[in-house]
Amino acid sequence: MAGLEKKVRTCLWFSKGGVEAATFYVSLLPDSRIDAVFEHGNAADPMVVEFTLAGAPVMILTAGPMYTMTPAVSISVLTKDQAETDALWNALLAGGGEESRCGWLADRFGVSWQIVPEQMVRRFHDADQVAAARAREAMLTMRKIDIAAIEAAFAGQETQT
Repeated sequence: MAGLEKKVRTCLWFSKGGVEAATFYVSLLPDSRIDAVFEHGNAADPMVVEFTLAGAPVMILTAGPMYTMTPAVSISVLTKDQAETDALWNALLAGGGEESRCGWLADRFGVSWQIVPEQMVRRFHDADQVAAARAREAMLTMRKIDIAAIEAAFAGQETQT
């Protein structure tokens, strides 16, 4: 039975549009798929959608407007390079998403995401904490993360972002 292989999974509460959101999310990342859809008498907007997102189990519960999304809960995605960062960022903003700061955004469904380049994380954890602090300071000025600007700040070079 799909979804029972993992002990822990994330559940996102939607008031509507769970299948649309899950279908969109699995189109963005490799190792993603819809695992199961459970109706509650409304085939157009099923109650539960179980899916795998980049290997992690997730479910969307479509149960009404009693609760809303908040940035206090987000999906964090590590990206390999600027091309992947840009592609994911742009896809998630399409159709009504909203940029925030420091690599955060909310997609058109209201779900918050952190798009985090692996290189940035490596720089933040570097043994040279002075250089790491410069990289962190540069990140604080950004919306979408610019890896070249992070690298330049880490190296102590001035950039224009």
